[in-house]
Amino acid sequence: MKKIILNCLFLSFAWVSVQAQTDPVVMRINGKDVTRSEFEYNYNKNNAADVTDKKSLEEYVDLFVNYKLKVEAALDAGLDTLSSFQKEFRQYRDQQIRPLIVKPNMVDKAAYDYYMRMKNDIGPKGLVAPAHIFVRVSQNATAEQQKKAKERIDSIYAALQGGADFAELAKACSEDKASGVRGGELGWISPKQTLQEFEDVAYSLQKGEMSAPFLSTIGYHIVLLKDSKQVEPFEELKPRIMDFLEQRGIKEQIAMQVVDSLVEASGKALTAVQVMDKEAERLSAQDSDLKYLIKEYHDGLLLYEVCSKTVWNKAATDTLGLKQYFRKNRKKYAYDKPRFRGIFYQCRRESDVKKVKSFLKSLPESQWIKDLRKEFNSDSIPQVRVEKKIFKKGDNAFVDVLAFKEKKELTEDSVYPYAGVYGRVMKKMPVDWTDVRSDVVSDYQNLKEQEFIADLRSKYKVEIFKEVLNTVNKH
Repeated sequence: MKKIILNCLFLSFAWVSVQAQTDPVVMRINGKDVTRSEFEYNYNKNNAADVTDKKSLEEYVDLFVNYKLKVEAALDAGLDTLSSFQKEFRQYRDQQIRPLIVKPNMVDKAAYDYYMRMKNDIGPKGLVAPAHIFVRVSQNATAEQQKKAKERIDSIYAALQGGADFAELAKACSEDKASGVRGGELGWISPKQTLQEFEDVAYSLQKGEMSAPFLSTIGYHIVLLKDSKQVEPFEELKPRIMDFLEQRGIKEQIAMQVVDSLVEASGKALTAVQVMDKEAERLSAQDSDLKYLIKEYHDGLLLYEVCSKTVWNKAATDTLGLKQYFRKNRKKYAYDKPRFRGIFYQCRRESDVKKVKSFLKSLPESQWIKDLRKEFNSDSIPQVRVEKKIFKKGDNAFVDVLAFKEKKELTEDSVYPYAGVYGRVMKKMPVDWTDVRSDVVSDYQNLKEQEFIADLRSKYKVEIFKEVLNTVNKH
């Protein structure tokens, strides 16, 4: 027995050794190995033919290490234990796994079952392809209205008997406009799909035969039978049935049935979530691309969570930090052309132009719009129309003339003919960080992210095995 155990241990170590040789460790981050196959999966995916910003191997190593460091920070923060994270991760993972637990014969069976149900519903009468001309008779029609409808359908029938073209009369006379534009053709119909009176007549005709006018519960019809047939064999209809079922998520439905059956097979010792966990583990062991795809989403979601909480959201709401960053880097946001920082307004009355400007002088900028509307637009008819922003030349013809002093022909507004501006022209620099908010926030977030990465690099040990790295995509 002891000999057998030792032999088993030897085989186990030998297998580990073979694995290490075929998929060596390319780097170790915080004590966790990254195999060459995992690195290659990510590197090749991010340098595919459709990727515009391709990276060299050396450039990508740095990005990949930073990515892994952020994941470690997220794991240390316990973000992977949050129910919100687990729900979103499993939702994505299961989208990848469910189709894989559905075997092809299961879909084939579902298609065949659908075919047999359809064939049984149609029955031995088969399918018919009628065309009709229709004259409506409402259920509360008067005797006079019924008489006129009967005369109309009879006149159409007489024309048909005289050699008139059925399709042309259907287009011109049928009150079923949807089929009328197609010459009265209704396509293939099956039993119990239409009015009983219509069905009885349609199925009584031979191909090419036309009925006399008859009355249904909705009006008069004349039917021409274009064709009839029995349901085609399964193999002939299979591609269309498969497309139909695919559009209705048949694989998803079957997958859910498979999961339910596995739950039942466990004696309900496993939940549906646990079954999917096991299936994901089983299938990932068989397919490395699937394994790394799932891991990529898992880690990417963690990275997003940790950066949102630790860097991006904090930086975006750090007003003091944003102000200080702007002051230190103000030259970075210098304008290539002057800007007008202020308000453009139009008035119904000429006298209001000066009143608005005088009114604005006593207000802080943050209250301009609100107080202007309160003061001048309290009535049902607004007296002033306003727009506040940072204007560049070309944004507004009136601002170009009134603020930038350009000579232009202006088209007067018939409702608000009098215009004015209030603010200041910034020739070189923005006045406040909020003037270039989006750029400042983005740059400040990038700075804080770099500081975050530097902190992670000092916190977690990173080992790069260059001799293995040099074999990437070369083995």
